[in-house]
Amino acid sequence: MSFGPPPSMPPGPAAPVEPPQGRHGPDGGSGPVPKGPRKLLLGLLAMVLVGALGTGGWLLWGRGSADPKASGTAGTAVRQGPLDVRETVEKPPASTTGAMAFRFSVDDMKPGEHVEMPGMWATDRILAKGINKTLVGLSIGTDAAPGDEKWRLGLDGPICGYTRHVTGDHRTAVLFRANDWAQEAYCNQVAFVDLDDGKLVWEGRFPVSESGPESGEGADPAKDRPSVTLAHGTVAVTWGGGTVGYDMEKGTTRWTTATAAPCQDMGAAGGRGLIVREKCWTGGDDLPAESWKNVTYKLRKLDPATGKPLWTYTAAEGIRGLDVPSADPAVIAVSAGDSEITELISLDDRGRNRATISLRNGAYVADCALSDHLLIDDCPTIAVGKDQVFIRSKDQLEKQTSNWIIGFDLATGNTTKKFDSGPGALLHPVRMSGDRLLALRLSDDHITPNALVALDPRTDEEVPYLYFGLPSEAQTMTLPDENDIVVQNGRLFFGVRAADGPAEAKGKQWSYLVLGIGGGTPRKP
Repeated sequence: MSFGPPPSMPPGPAAPVEPPQGRHGPDGGSGPVPKGPRKLLLGLLAMVLVGALGTGGWLLWGRGSADPKASGTAGTAVRQGPLDVRETVEKPPASTTGAMAFRFSVDDMKPGEHVEMPGMWATDRILAKGINKTLVGLSIGTDAAPGDEKWRLGLDGPICGYTRHVTGDHRTAVLFRANDWAQEAYCNQVAFVDLDDGKLVWEGRFPVSESGPESGEGADPAKDRPSVTLAHGTVAVTWGGGTVGYDMEKGTTRWTTATAAPCQDMGAAGGRGLIVREKCWTGGDDLPAESWKNVTYKLRKLDPATGKPLWTYTAAEGIRGLDVPSADPAVIAVSAGDSEITELISLDDRGRNRATISLRNGAYVADCALSDHLLIDDCPTIAVGKDQVFIRSKDQLEKQTSNWIIGFDLATGNTTKKFDSGPGALLHPVRMSGDRLLALRLSDDHITPNALVALDPRTDEEVPYLYFGLPSEAQTMTLPDENDIVVQNGRLFFGVRAADGPAEAKGKQWSYLVLGIGGGTPRKP
């Protein structure tokens, strides 16, 4: 998978996207009949899709339904300005029958090839993806491969940090290395990008610091992993030795903070608020510096406009890890004595403990992303609303696959609502949509359709948004802790965070990178 110089763009408004002729996605499409191994693959996939359509036509993989307008009514946006972090309220599409709204795939990966694909963002018309040291934007409603980009933005080096947040005017930020793959290429540059047209709004450079509790001669030469997030009007970057707040509009430095040894800034959570995580090394000559028993954590909530601390929270000792699923209301995910999250803690507006929610030794499951990129607020199965947090139960596999989503009150820690998956399926929280919770119901038998549903904690109502099936090759894309899952403007997107070539050379083999699903054309009564 390679990217050369950016293609020249036609002047004026772009013409409607037509499916490319003579090139095929995994379903074949139109044009010349494929030959050899590809023909066999297409035949096998066709049988899978015919089987899915035979169970009710839950996913319409025809090019005729790939029009962006086929995805139904777009979600109604909350009133937000361009400097706000986007929060959209989705509403049911015109049809709950899933139709392909977008597909991005490749067929030229070599055995052993590995491609990092950090970050995925969607607008009403663009699906944007990070690929090594390039950001690409593809028109929704297309069957795309590398070369079909609406826009392409090459960076000086590989993407080394990103945020899932997007502004009200469809902009986001990524971090990248100074110059390609050189050993001395530090992750010390930030870019603010318009997702609609791929324009680089601005870029800046920030410092680097050595990792670990010591510095100077003999210290660990590794550099701290920086992180980036968005809060109102500000792009915040942590770099170990402190945090920098950039003005969203101009890219100028609004403020900086410094962290004194033995503490370092290691990650920031954004959105409605801004919280910076400090990692501090305590004493203990009998413990190695990298031991979790030698580490404590602090959280600082900052004013995004000035960087002024609003409160500081010091976590208990003996914690292996701490993430921040939500900055406002403040909710932290704690791994206490275990590598898995063991409890959630809600904080009040002064950083004091409101309630502690125990995950009861694994009876409930909460996940935050584990990757080489530092994202402390990327917790794909923890959905935080105004008054509640929602997580899922442990999968029940004894008799028939099932689980449930459970709500907890942020003020008391008490359970509130319970939504059952039903037999033969699993429920996964995705995100809040206003006061409703968007969730995936994934079928265990891969025959019964999957579903995107909205769960209303006030009425216990479940509203179906999309019913859909997936080809067998794409089933693993629904795993939320290993892939990006985005619901935006009435569409559901699954995207891989990395792509790997086949184990051995067997001709061209198609690999899905992103699949998008929207509502099909409503059926006539």
